[in-house]
Amino acid sequence: MPRIRELGTYESALPPGPRNAITDVAGVLVGHYTLDSGPATADPDWRPGNGPFRTGVTIILPHSGNLYEEKVAAAVHTVNGFGKVTGFEQTRELGNIETPIALTGTMNVPRVADALMTIMAEAAPHIGVGFPETGWSGYASVNPVVGETSDGYLSDLQARPIGLAEVRAALATASPDVAEGAVGAGMGTSCYGWKGGIGTASRTLPATAGGYTVGALVQTNFGRAEELTIRGVPVGKTLRPPVAVRPPESLGGSIMMVLATDAPLDARGLGRMCRRATFGLARTGSTCHGGSGDFVIAFSTAGRILDRPAAPPIPRAVIDEQPIMSVLSVAVIESVEEAIYNSLLMARTVVGRNGNVRHGLPAGEVQRLVWGGQAL
Repeated sequence: MPRIRELGTYESALPPGPRNAITDVAGVLVGHYTLDSGPATADPDWRPGNGPFRTGVTIILPHSGNLYEEKVAAAVHTVNGFGKVTGFEQTRELGNIETPIALTGTMNVPRVADALMTIMAEAAPHIGVGFPETGWSGYASVNPVVGETSDGYLSDLQARPIGLAEVRAALATASPDVAEGAVGAGMGTSCYGWKGGIGTASRTLPATAGGYTVGALVQTNFGRAEELTIRGVPVGKTLRPPVAVRPPESLGGSIMMVLATDAPLDARGLGRMCRRATFGLARTGSTCHGGSGDFVIAFSTAGRILDRPAAPPIPRAVIDEQPIMSVLSVAVIESVEEAIYNSLLMARTVVGRNGNVRHGLPAGEVQRLVWGGQAL
């Protein structure tokens, strides 16, 4: 299962980082827990709540320290709000995040959010208690940030099998090396009628624009087969999943887009980056159907926002992003676009509940249609 750049010459305005992943932003780590269990054969007596499971959770860590004690600047953007994300309102209000970012299947969201609260309370025991030894009795809370897309075509949604143990397991695997495709939160997703999943990519800005890095990670679960466009080629006009296993067409589907950068931006600048992600999504053929939940989260690893510092906080260095906004936009757009392609090409065929199938996008056919079969 190749990444898009392994199929042929892939021209981009900006070069990728060394991993071509969100973890090219120094300090960022990604971990997965994948739950792939239970029979895939059709069962006329199947009842929800008992599996099979084709689901999981993906964790993105802006840094490896205590995120509650050392928050990072962040912003969120809702492209279309038919989704069940958690933690967006406080992020909009305060401009930071204080937990790892978790991605999972739709009905797992409350359990994953609860797991993050448990884990953060272990790391910061004053959450919900205060600091009685200092005389401060305020009760600090915690804002878990969880995104989702639905994996219900392949997995048993009602059972909600992802909770504390699974989130801990994903955190334990956090690494700069990012697995893609049918892993973690991408185990049971679908994209353009094919198997979707997790994908990532990055771009490096030129020295004249600060030399900063922008990375993207996506969880793809959207689009109809005929809409798929790759590198400007309308691949979906001729390349379709096998008819025998093609499900009814749906106008729904969702995508989570996570952006990271080491550029010292505040929440306003990160919000501008978030809104550019939609252009990368559109390049792949998406028209943002009314039944989709399309969300963006962006954060900066430059600097820390200390939780309730004892002394007045030292002002953080923040740049005026306007002089480099055009090149930041290109970095976001290209990273999101390429991450979506990688999520498709790196995903294997998966058979799920009731024998439902999502086929992996055939790389050879994509190569033929986009590059005329001339792989390099």
